[in-house]
Amino acid sequence: MRIRHVKGSEDYVAQSPLVIQRPEEHKGRFAEEVFGNAAPIRLEVGMGMGTFIRELSCREPDVDFIGFEINTTVLYKALRRYEAQLSEEVDPGNLRFIRSDARFLPDYFAEGEIDRIYLNFSDPWPKDKNANKRLTSPIFLEHYKHILRKGGRIEFKTDNRGLFEYSLETIPASGFEITDLSFDLHKDEKLMKDNIMTEYEAKFSAKGNPIFMLRASMGTA
Repeated sequence: MRIRHVKGSEDYVAQSPLVIQRPEEHKGRFAEEVFGNAAPIRLEVGMGMGTFIRELSCREPDVDFIGFEINTTVLYKALRRYEAQLSEEVDPGNLRFIRSDARFLPDYFAEGEIDRIYLNFSDPWPKDKNANKRLTSPIFLEHYKHILRKGGRIEFKTDNRGLFEYSLETIPASGFEITDLSFDLHKDEKLMKDNIMTEYEAKFSAKGNPIFMLRASMGTA
């Protein structure tokens, strides 16, 4: 789906105190320099409008979260929503944002600096020639392996069966162990217990589409 550009979104994002403007300068020191604590850091890559990560940050105030989004207009809209939420609440300080391409993750985060990575309804890039652009391609999985701590994990949800089946091959092949798996998440009482629905998830599931989900661990802690 094409996103209509919002005039002025670049300046807005560039001036927002909620956006980490030069993430490479905090490499290896995000917890203390950005969040002022020693809490684990969890990252959503391709956060869209931020519904998932906003809710998650509220549920887990003792964990730090970073929403990672490449599209400036999408991040702008996510910021406006979060700011509307903060207008009625005190900023808990455990959610910040980065506008960049996931290819640069190893430039921003040190080895083992991230506790968990969420991939929610990523672009499936269905054509074979674009396989390397998929966020569960071997290229990106190597980036995740570098920045995840031992025992850290990936959590992945999609409504695209082709992407899910592709990921079931690439994720174990890259050294991750799949620990939880569902071909119809919303019918799995155990996995749905703590599930947070994204906007896409609500839309697709309302149409009767099954939601595919997996968790994969990066080895023992």
